[in-house]
Amino acid sequence: MQYAQRIDEQSSSNLEALLAAPKAGQVSFAGGLPDPDLFPEAELATGFAEAISQSGDTCLQYNSAAGYLPLREKVAQHLQRSGVPATADSLMLTQGAQQALDLIGRLFIDPGTNVVVEGPTYAGALAAFNAYQPHYLTVPVRPDGMDMGILKTQVQQHDVRLVYTVPDFQNPTGTVMSLTKRQQLLALAEQYDFMIVEDAPYRDLRYKGVTMPSLYELDHKDRVIHVGSFSKILSPGLRLGWLSANPELLTRLIDLKNGADLESSNLMMRGIDNYLQANDLSAHIEQLRQSYARKCQTMVTTLQTNLPGNVQCSNPDGGFFVWLQLPRNMNTETILATCSDDVTFVPSTTLYASGADKSGMRLAFTNPSVTEIKRGAAILANTISRAMTGAVAQAN
Repeated sequence: MQYAQRIDEQSSSNLEALLAAPKAGQVSFAGGLPDPDLFPEAELATGFAEAISQSGDTCLQYNSAAGYLPLREKVAQHLQRSGVPATADSLMLTQGAQQALDLIGRLFIDPGTNVVVEGPTYAGALAAFNAYQPHYLTVPVRPDGMDMGILKTQVQQHDVRLVYTVPDFQNPTGTVMSLTKRQQLLALAEQYDFMIVEDAPYRDLRYKGVTMPSLYELDHKDRVIHVGSFSKILSPGLRLGWLSANPELLTRLIDLKNGADLESSNLMMRGIDNYLQANDLSAHIEQLRQSYARKCQTMVTTLQTNLPGNVQCSNPDGGFFVWLQLPRNMNTETILATCSDDVTFVPSTTLYASGADKSGMRLAFTNPSVTEIKRGAAILANTISRAMTGAVAQAN
């Protein structure tokens, strides 16, 4: 059987494994899954029932590739409250943020196109872009975001078309890009003529500290495409995301969505619209913040108490993830193989475009219970300690 060349050259993204449910007795820190106990099931059910009973003849019909206008208006209002000045006319609704990334890749990436990604970065973005065969340039993530000095060197030396970043509670490190670096990134985009993809699924989930202006808000040259989703704040099963872009880009992206799937589910959009009409989304998000803040602190405290001193453990201000950086001679894939019956995580090889870095790991704290987090984090810390002791013994 012959496949397209891009399929033959594309490596597996392992996304299916990341989203798999944990086995019996296993604590999974792998997939970035929300807590299902926090899904507003009854309220969503009411919204979908009303969509059928009140407008079944239209909600079961075709709509438009841009998405149901009343819902776009409500999404725009929500984004404006969080510092993203989108409008209904600048928005397109998508099948989760993942489709938005795929459409952006389809629009901008030819085989060999230079695309800058953070190191480490979101595995799903790599999966979306890989099909279009880019040439990746990796820029390290520092405690205050992407290294702008290295980025400047990259864009000076290469013709870069696209820079992908998660500036708020970065996946996987949890870092937040500083205001200074946001401004520097926008200035570089204007000077060297590239577009910025601002992937912001965690922007609403700040647990402490001060919210940064979005890149989309700071952008005055139409250099930013803002991407978001209901997956982390309502439910991933809704498969409803969005992107906001300047009119020319939006028209092209809508055309591409028409070719991909015609439109997102009209029933789904109307059900969510009814939910937003009848419920306070901000109050629901505040409930998420309180629950996830407790889980995050539980994980960080347990790890810091039990880990060796030469393992760096992040303490994020929001988002879904804690990042562990082990000494560079350590292999977290080997550690995962040792402890996977009890606890799982994402090793850093999955999170770099090159797959070369083996010494880091991403831990998602939102899905397990507090009790499971304490147990799993203690097991993981002990496994790391034993692995590092063995590595030292071998070195001697």
